[in-house]
Parts: sequence; structure tokens; C-alpha cells
Amino acid sequence: MNRRDLLVMSAAAAALPAAARAGDGVGVPYDPAALDAALAEGRTVFLDFYTWWCGTCDRQERVIEQALAENPAYAENIAFVAVDWDVHARSDLARRLRIPRRSTLVVLKGPIEIGRLVADTREDRIRRLLDTALSAAT
Repeated sequence: MNRRDLLVMSAAAAALPAAARAGDGVGVPYDPAALDAALAEGRTVFLDFYTWWCGTCDRQERVIEQALAENPAYAENIAFVAVDWDVHARSDLARRLRIPRRSTLVVLKGPIEIGRLVADTREDRIRRLLDTALSAAT
């Protein structure tokens, strides 16, 4: 693919509405004040550092969404937050948690990190992280 084609495709993808893109992360969009409030309350929070164009992020999202569909207890007990890496890569949150890259999944119980996966798409590992979060929440 030549540079011109790449630029045209990138511009076309950027023009798509967010709902039409694959990989919009799992959970509510990151809001620093809302996240800080949830953590201060001691809630269990599942952070999905994603980008819409990342294949690894998309695979993680599909696994998480399937698990959520199969077990409603996840959504009932865990706060899921989608952190757009393209927007928040240099945020205080990313620096504080030392997030190395997109496709990073982190579980916090209050301010304490209880689990993390980086660029891992294995279903068993993602489900284990979800189960860790659920155990902490209940």
C-alpha cells in the first residue's frame, strides 16, 4: 500500500461515526472525576485501555463482551471503564498506573491494582481477570 492510499483510508476511517467503528472499548467512557469517585468508594473497576483501530483491543473486547453476556454478575458488580489510548495515553491515569500501551486491561479495587493483562487475547486469561474482579467486588 502506498502512502497516498494509507492517508485516504485513515481519513475515511476517522470520518466514520464512533458507533460504526469496531473496538470502542468496553464500558463507559473514561471520566477522571467519575473514576476517582468510584475508586474512593472502594468499587472494583475494570479499565480497558483501547484504540478503535487496534486488532488486539478488538479481540479483547469480543471476549469481554461474550463473558458479560454469559454472566450478568460481571456487569452488576464491576464498573467497566473504556479509556481511549489515542486520547489518554499521556494522562495522569496512564502515568500513575504505568500503562505501557494500548490493549492493556487493569482491575482496581479502590486504589489497589489486583490484576493486569497487556496485549493478551487468550480467552482463559481474560476470563480469569474478570473472575478476579468479580471476586474482589463480591
